[in-house]
Amino acid sequence: MFNVELAAIETLFDALSDVAFFVKDRDGRYLAANHTLVRRCGLRSKQELAGKTVLEVHPRSLAQAYIAQDRQVIEQGCSIRQHLELHLYPNRRHGWCLTHKVPLRDQAGAIVGLVGTSHDLGLADDHHPVYRQIAGIAQHIREHYREPLCLQQLARDAGLPLARVERLFQRVFHYSPRQLLLQTRLNGALALIESGRELSIAEIAADCGYTDHSAFSRQFKALTGQTPVQYRAQCRSQGGPGGAALSASSASASLLASLAN
Repeated sequence: MFNVELAAIETLFDALSDVAFFVKDRDGRYLAANHTLVRRCGLRSKQELAGKTVLEVHPRSLAQAYIAQDRQVIEQGCSIRQHLELHLYPNRRHGWCLTHKVPLRDQAGAIVGLVGTSHDLGLADDHHPVYRQIAGIAQHIREHYREPLCLQQLARDAGLPLARVERLFQRVFHYSPRQLLLQTRLNGALALIESGRELSIAEIAADCGYTDHSAFSRQFKALTGQTPVQYRAQCRSQGGPGGAALSASSASASLLASLAN
């Protein structure tokens, strides 16, 4: 059944010329891909890509970053959403894309690989060098969301006015830097709850950068439709971390939904 579903999803993504679709196993080998990714790798067929790793088909400077992301998803069970990064256009020039990656789990909840997309922004790197600064700000937010962050200072450190940073964020991500910070903190809370660690809601809130756990609970419910306590109870009733995890089919559905937004 998995192979049948995967073939259907792969065919669907073949129709999207501005989206690269891929599925990898735990060792980072390509199990499936659409024609767009095959062309970006400079190959002629999907068969040439199958079984290869990113180091075999991408420049090392890009491949090392992709590998680090893959390990984060596979080893930590984290999802990567709307990650601004460089990729290759079919003409082998560098360009910007938004990458999504989610862990792929078997029926027992074990992570067996990942599924992802890279959505082409149509922006050449040499025409938009400021996007490196925006990517740096987004990465800093994702890596330091547990800490108090001053967006004005981040913009200043990047050499950009805050108003311009906010405009560029809206153009690229369709949300503001503050919304990215909120999303990242709530994603961190989801991961903590799904991990099964015995932490109080106040401890989870503090670990994710909140000083007011009641505000955290309100925002969490606005995102998930459940309070943190209700969400944790659901995870436990479904068998722990794997019970709330994405299966192969639901992961792909989540990616389709994210591309539509």
